Amino acid sequence: MTNYKNQTERKPRKKNDELLKGAFEEWFSEFLRFLYPNADDLFDFNHKLVFMDKELLSIIPNRERNSDKRIADLLVKVHMKDGTDKHILINTELEGGNDQDFAKRIYQYHYRIWDRYNISVATVAVFTGDRNQKRPKEYWHQILDTTISFRYRAYHIFDNDEEELLLMDNPFSLVVLACQKSLLEGKIPDEVLGNERLVIAKALIAHKYDRDRILSFLVFLKNFIYIENERINRIFDTEVEKLSGGTIDMGIIETVKQQERNKGKREEAIAIAKEMKKDGLPNSQIAKFTKLSLKEIEKLK
Repeated sequence: MTNYKNQTERKPRKKNDELLKGAFEEWFSEFLRFLYPNADDLFDFNHKLVFMDKELLSIIPNRERNSDKRIADLLVKVHMKDGTDKHILINTELEGGNDQDFAKRIYQYHYRIWDRYNISVATVAVFTGDRNQKRPKEYWHQILDTTISFRYRAYHIFDNDEEELLLMDNPFSLVVLACQKSLLEGKIPDEVLGNERLVIAKALIAHKYDRDRILSFLVFLKNFIYIENERINRIFDTEVEKLSGGTIDMGIIETVKQQERNKGKREEAIAIAKEMKKDGLPNSQIAKFTKLSLKEIEKLK
């Protein structure tokens, strides 16, 4: 029977987890181009990326996701160009702590995914902690004549400095810079943090990226580098409007994005409720886990 508890209401390790994972999903093609300079020769971006988070839930039980060292993970189906594999799976692990068993854990995830789908799997670890964070790149184990050596791609958000990131013509570099700046929360005055946030916004608007994606990134940025001070947030909104020539109203945009997020959460709750009904769970228990009404659940097929 599927373990559904906390799938719709589980709390992330910190407020930024869901936002950061969403940014990786939004800019995953650019993330691949950021990691691999020859990405357009490796991957066939004419095929749509397929995100398999629900499938990942069944492979990695929730009880293994409760560590406060963990941030998030993504499983994405990507088509290749070289013909060796029609497509592969890329398992991306976002790690903000110093989990002693991190390398072992992602090795286990790697072989579970491979065993489940019989598709080649590439593992990428993105470390989002401070400069002193441990960043293992290999899992190694030996017993008698048996040896396991598992190496994977590892990137730390401070592998590139601010100057390098601002010069890159890839919007994902600004996601990385936002990760760096978010670590300053509570360590520098809000006024200074607000200025740092504006630097990223200015760099984003200066590039000719797709307008809808710029809007989405600005909402992410304002919430990811979080400042409670209303005056500083009003300055951010005003500066963004000026930089965009009056075409961007952050108040309206944030309202629309919140509505979209609420719709997405509801759709996820309905999908989980359907699976629970298939497993024969009582409607009262489904309602407790998903927060859907009994009437809504009764109508599901």
